[in-house]
Amino acid sequence: MRIIVNGQQAFGKAVLEALCGRGEDVVGVYCAPDKEGGRPDPLKECAQERGIPIFQPRSFRRPEVHEEMAALAPDLCVMAYVTLFVPESVLAIPTLGSIQYHPSLLPRHRGPSSINWPIIWGESTTGLSIFWPDEGLDEGPVLLQRTVEIDDSHTLGSLYFDHLFPMGVDAMLESVDRVRDGAAPRRGQDHAAATYEGWCRHELVKVNWHMPLQTTWNLVRGSDPAPGAWTTFEGAVLKLHDARKVAEAKSVQPGEVTAVDEESITVAAPDGQLRVGRVRPAGERKTGAGEWASRAGVRVGARFGTD
Repeated sequence: MRIIVNGQQAFGKAVLEALCGRGEDVVGVYCAPDKEGGRPDPLKECAQERGIPIFQPRSFRRPEVHEEMAALAPDLCVMAYVTLFVPESVLAIPTLGSIQYHPSLLPRHRGPSSINWPIIWGESTTGLSIFWPDEGLDEGPVLLQRTVEIDDSHTLGSLYFDHLFPMGVDAMLESVDRVRDGAAPRRGQDHAAATYEGWCRHELVKVNWHMPLQTTWNLVRGSDPAPGAWTTFEGAVLKLHDARKVAEAKSVQPGEVTAVDEESITVAAPDGQLRVGRVRPAGERKTGAGEWASRAGVRVGARFGTD
């Protein structure tokens, strides 16, 4: 079976490595165009090392892109972390169609930040879907799904890299096998049950220290490492990372610093506290929260988010 891999970054690379590792015939790799001054995409580097033809179109709507893909005579396109829109005319070029990975239990959490939002909203389960993409955004029929429990300690990073990433690679391989065997279902999504969320952006993850601790905790961990939930100190933006919640409440104002040590700072919520291990001041790299507090002159009793 002649396979095209369309994707990017570490997940795309992992899927390509897994397919090649078991001897699949990968005839072409499509990935995002190079960014000026940026590092090469890991998927592109992997394809180069293996001598696989690489294509980096800025748009899949151009006729020449359609023609070059058709010339590869593919049987299946495996879409592993794709953010560039692919029209249905291109999806249909492979004789057996195209399948795509999405890190949520479709039809829930369609859209580009489908890992952040279930954590931020305090949901207890999420998962992944392999589906047959069409012209709609994450609306195509589902081939298979896998469920993941969201633990209260999970961050965006741990949920993805420890669970949704490796499970996704395995699910992709299983889906390829099902397609080859003619046993790949196409279960239509219940569009009435669908939700859609846009990008989890900086302006949406500002901490309101007057909210319950669990709400703040969900926001911080669901944004870690990106885009990074944030607060302000003396008018400057400060992103919060490597945090954990502390159940003990203090009789102080929300946002007030209750403890500072060499490794962390602890900040009050109405019904508990948030211990922050690392911070990222505007225009700087991440640093230890205790180190930053010492440098910035932060003491017990100082308050965050008062502007």
